[in-house]
Amino acid sequence: MPRSAPHFARRLSTLLASTAMLVGMSQMTVTAAEPAAQPAATAPADGNPLLAPWTGPYEGVPPWDKLDPELFPDAFQKAMDETKAEVQAVIDNPEPATFENTHVPMMLAGDTADRLFALWGVQSSNKSNDRVEDIDAEWSPKISTFYTELFLDPRLFARYKAVYDKRHDSGLDAQQIRIVERSYDEMVRDGANLSPADKAKLVDLNARLEGLFSTFSSKLLGDEKLYTFVTDKAELAGLEPGFVASLASAAEAQGKPGQWAIKNTRSSAQPVLQNATNRALREKVWRAFVNRGDNGDANDTNATIAEILKLRQQRAELLGFPNHAAYRMADTMAKTPENADALMMKVWPAAVARVHEEVADMQAIADAEAKAGKGPKISIEPWDYRYYAEKVRKAKYDLDESEVKPYLQLDKLRDAMFWSAGQLYDLGFREISGTIPVFDPKVKTFEVYNLKTNANVGVLYLDNFARDGKRSGAWMTTYRSQQTLGGDRNVLASNNNNFTEGAKGEPTLVSLDDATTLFHEFGHGIHYLLQHIHYPALAGVPRDFVEYPSQVNENWLMTPEVLSKYATHYQTGEPMPQALVDKILASNKFNQGFETVEYLASAIVDMKIHDRQTPPADIDKFERETLAEIGMPKEIVMRHRLPQFGHLFSSDAYSAGYYSYLWSETMDADTWAAFTEAGGPWDRTVADRFRTILLMTGNETDRAEAYRAFRGRDPDVKALLAKRGFPVE
Repeated sequence: MPRSAPHFARRLSTLLASTAMLVGMSQMTVTAAEPAAQPAATAPADGNPLLAPWTGPYEGVPPWDKLDPELFPDAFQKAMDETKAEVQAVIDNPEPATFENTHVPMMLAGDTADRLFALWGVQSSNKSNDRVEDIDAEWSPKISTFYTELFLDPRLFARYKAVYDKRHDSGLDAQQIRIVERSYDEMVRDGANLSPADKAKLVDLNARLEGLFSTFSSKLLGDEKLYTFVTDKAELAGLEPGFVASLASAAEAQGKPGQWAIKNTRSSAQPVLQNATNRALREKVWRAFVNRGDNGDANDTNATIAEILKLRQQRAELLGFPNHAAYRMADTMAKTPENADALMMKVWPAAVARVHEEVADMQAIADAEAKAGKGPKISIEPWDYRYYAEKVRKAKYDLDESEVKPYLQLDKLRDAMFWSAGQLYDLGFREISGTIPVFDPKVKTFEVYNLKTNANVGVLYLDNFARDGKRSGAWMTTYRSQQTLGGDRNVLASNNNNFTEGAKGEPTLVSLDDATTLFHEFGHGIHYLLQHIHYPALAGVPRDFVEYPSQVNENWLMTPEVLSKYATHYQTGEPMPQALVDKILASNKFNQGFETVEYLASAIVDMKIHDRQTPPADIDKFERETLAEIGMPKEIVMRHRLPQFGHLFSSDAYSAGYYSYLWSETMDADTWAAFTEAGGPWDRTVADRFRTILLMTGNETDRAEAYRAFRGRDPDVKALLAKRGFPVE
């Protein structure tokens, strides 16, 4: 999932949404038991170092060594003051409004704010603490109010409208007209035509929502930094030694040496649910994880969510939309909730049917074990699903995850994804760790360059390991994005994961799922590294396009060329045996019922809770009734239950938009089919078309039209159904 700084030059409503997402990034950050804050730093006499232009190689790099939470409040205010002055200069221009004297300076404004929010994104997502959360809670509403008021200024809108009204008589080219039309439409959609009184209401609603996003995230993080402690190592039977060692280290860090600490995050809970033979431990860890934000205590999020939904509906109606889903989807590929629902419901029945088949297979194994006296008679419960799925995998395909992991060394996989990018897109990577500042000693840095010309493309930062103060999950972000307006700018991109580092002196081994995540996030990075646009207002893509390039990039992980060169045993150096590769490939449609239902249930509930005019007050009841209505299998829970659904309630970013992963995957499957039809995954003709038509072009043209230009038609959902092993009509 990408996280980008709110580059001022993007389209205006995207800027507002991105600002909300950025100031909400700390709301998703895992905060740990560490000192709340360092002593306040004093800004140097010549100004706040967080506001200074970036210096050093590669067109300037972020001064991560200057990060200090106490410097941000002053920096926020000064950056906003500077931005206000830049916008005011556009407003006060006595000349008639034109594209050159209105749109261009607006696209070039806000550089200081861009840099600052890039720094804050790392401070709040990668290096958070209690003080950072406090600053976020205080400043999120202030920043939201500032940007909302800024873009609701009627004098600014008047200039945009003047350019819009004359757009076909001003000699503008197609890209300029697209910018003019999109900017005008989005300003109208975001309230530019409201009365002064209604504009004041909108400012208030946005500020209140920002405060609630911060409250939601702080509550959720309160539950995510809790641990399940184990005192008897025998309870950890089935877990691999390296993971057990990491649990011991976590317990020691929490002041409980001799114990094992399982953090209440997905990266810690999932290995337990998949591998622990102790059913009671699995249930305990599962309940703690799925009930985050839903325990009726100080960290309960239900009331906060209800208030968010109420305010979102009020805002949608104020802006002339029937509900929040209609408002959020107005500028997406899907366009309407109905179109998103139609895609989801094409997949849902087949996924549910497959789950029933998977459960039957698992229940048969559990029954056989009970009959043989190897365990009690049970019915498959949600905390059993991943565990017994592995048993089915072993029985059906003779495949055990423990066989695969020794061949998946993180450093080798990193080299593999770099090599793939070179083969497909002529991107090269040179490690430059130690030559530029980083925000943690374990962050690796790489110069990105064009293999044919040796020209610099940018820098990639890899922050791969979990640690206290870093939010859970995986994400990509840019600290600086490409554009040529105002001079060429290279890209500073970052991939962030939460892998468990190998023991000292040992390589870090990852699961196949983690390896897929590595390639996924790198796919986001490739998208931004390959971008080549002139106007930054045409950089941002629709929410339901965002995940598409990253999902396509996952496909190269399991190609023979990658596996033979880079999937080597960490002890012997031997490549993964073909027999093992064949077993993995034979099982690649395995457990797709679970994977699809777990995700799709969350996407459907997201749409249903936002595509309505009366928001529910009882969040748990709404979730239960909606899942019952769509026939959710009892053996599975949503991937993200509502009380912990940070995608929806830590910002507006993915609200009424979680469907976008499926929308993107439909294009992904159809794109992979294009490579297959052309003769293979390394076909440069298809890769070049994919790069030049879809990856390089940002949002210069409608993305649905761009896809049709690439594929010759709209994406076909049949490719997705086939990829997941579901019946294709």
